[in-house]
Amino acid sequence: MEDPVPEQMRAAAEAFLSALDEPARDAARHALDDEPARRWLEYRPRPRPGVTLAGLDVTARKAAHRLLATALSPAAYAQAMAVMALEEVLDRAEDWRRGRHSGDYWVAVFGDPARDDDWAWRFEGHHLSVSMTVADDRVSPAPVFLGANPATVRHAGRPVSRPLGPEEDLARELLDALGPGGRSAAIIAEEAPADIISATRAAAPDRLDPLGVPRGRLRPTGRALLDRLVALYLDRLPPELAAREADRLDGGELHFAWAGPVEPGRRHYYRVQGEDLLIEYDNTTDDGNHAHTVLRRPAGDFGADVLAAHHAAAHPPGPVSPGAPR
Repeated sequence: MEDPVPEQMRAAAEAFLSALDEPARDAARHALDDEPARRWLEYRPRPRPGVTLAGLDVTARKAAHRLLATALSPAAYAQAMAVMALEEVLDRAEDWRRGRHSGDYWVAVFGDPARDDDWAWRFEGHHLSVSMTVADDRVSPAPVFLGANPATVRHAGRPVSRPLGPEEDLARELLDALGPGGRSAAIIAEEAPADIISATRAAAPDRLDPLGVPRGRLRPTGRALLDRLVALYLDRLPPELAAREADRLDGGELHFAWAGPVEPGRRHYYRVQGEDLLIEYDNTTDDGNHAHTVLRRPAGDFGADVLAAHHAAAHPPGPVSPGAPR
């Protein structure tokens, strides 16, 4: 069955660029080989490449949202919209001092989606970064970062807003199911790190030690919950991409690691590692009410996998002449 996602992305990117006036289009477009701009991940409120939603008219803003929607499942798109809306909540909590706003999100397109076989795009702002690369009608979907500050807004003891709640709750369910031996292997530190370890690096670490507990050592319930946790992050993607990523990981070893106290409401962190897979979650600032989550592929981030395959196919090595050095 043909994957519809690449064509959906291409059409949405073309529509987005067409909706921009010339200055905005110039700001949005970059060359695919502009590595510093393309291999970019910044979830803090900083200047970034691209064109900002705040400066666009309604038609262009809606085109940007439609482009983002091609990369995310309906549930993840709802999370992304909640993350953006939290900018207004956070601005109020900070007494409006920093001027945060829900239009401070930026779109950048690398290459020409109308003409090029390989191109890329990114939608990014505070606590949201989604990078997609397309080559030969195949999508490489990473990094995908979602954060939330505040992670939970409560009224009368009940949550009003908690966009990343499933990511915390399922990991805690897994931790509970490990039993004393499994928890001992999984908990790698009494204190959580200050942030996700991969942070804003253009290249994610291939391996983070200690690895934690391997899936193969878990009982059936633990294995099923770890699989569900990985699926939760893969299901941020459209079904076709999520299924392909799941197939790629099928049969490979996974490791789960936790750092920090296990009691809810305290600063904590976890990660899952597999073959070309890094999932990280932290809730380690503001007394455990400021969450970061990311899905990365250390060997395939920013389209490294599909672009390498495209270049190999487009520029195969030529025959070696007799007597030429080998």
